[in-house]
Amino acid sequence: MTKLRRGYWCECWTEDLTKQRGPALLASFDAYTAPQADRWVAVTLRTISPALDADASDDAWAWLYDGRIETRRALLRCEPCTVSVTHETTRITWTIRPVTYLPLAHREEHELPPCAHDFHARPTE
Repeated sequence: MTKLRRGYWCECWTEDLTKQRGPALLASFDAYTAPQADRWVAVTLRTISPALDADASDDAWAWLYDGRIETRRALLRCEPCTVSVTHETTRITWTIRPVTYLPLAHREEHELPPCAHDFHARPTE
C-alpha cells in the first residue's frame, strides 16, 4: 500500500526589477518537516547576507531574528509562506508550500513492480 507523506515544497526565485529578464528559478528543495523547510531559507540567507546591500542584509537578518518565528508557526498550520529580500535591482524570493508527497515505487521496494517488466525497448533502426 502506498503511504502518502506530508511535507513542504520550497523554491528560490529571482526577479529582475528592471524587467530585462523574467523570473528565474534558482533552486528547489523537498522538505519533510517545517523546521527543515525554514532552515533551508535560513541557511541560504545567512550565507548570502554578507554579499547583499545594507537594506537587503537588514531585511534578511530581520527575518532570521523575528520573521522566522512567524514563518515556522504558519508552516505548522500548513499555510504557505514567502520570504523576500531586494538587492539592488534583484528581488530574491523563497516560497514554502505544504504538499503531499506520493512515494515512487522504486524508492519503496527493493524490486521493480511487476508492470515494469511489461515494457521493452524499441529496436533501433
